[in-house]
Amino acid sequence: MKTLMNVITMLIILMTIVSPVSVAVAEEGKKMQQTAVMLTPAEIMWVVGPASLPPGAQFAVMEGDPKSPGMVTMRLKLPPHYKLQPHTHPADERVTVISGTLYFALGEEMDASKAKALTAGSFFVVPPKTGMFGFTKDDEAVIQLNVMGPWGVTYFNPADDPRKK
Repeated sequence: MKTLMNVITMLIILMTIVSPVSVAVAEEGKKMQQTAVMLTPAEIMWVVGPASLPPGAQFAVMEGDPKSPGMVTMRLKLPPHYKLQPHTHPADERVTVISGTLYFALGEEMDASKAKALTAGSFFVVPPKTGMFGFTKDDEAVIQLNVMGPWGVTYFNPADDPRKK
């Protein structure tokens, strides 16, 4: 009988701990995505790239707000001969190449010989605060980023930061 009472007591304690956590997780999930998003290519609204990227890029937010906490899906359209100098991001960055070829590598210094040609359909993940750089050659590339906001860019060389020009 004593063992049964111990088991019941443990179950009550466990339910007291697990129940509020489960509710909190469910509530956070509801906050992350409250509406469905369906976009055709014609409905994607391209704008001039964010100030943190060199001029020439176009930018489309598909879901979320890059300046706020939460899931963000966005696309970047990089013109021919475009360079993203070595930089980091504050959170994991999941990238899919939608079209064209992105030449991409990890590192704190631009070294084109280290870049891998990532064609349409390619995918990569970069952990937070990992140095990276990329560029295009003769063709435009469109990439899709999936990140947890807020999204940001920190350049290794402050002179590469377009916000300071």
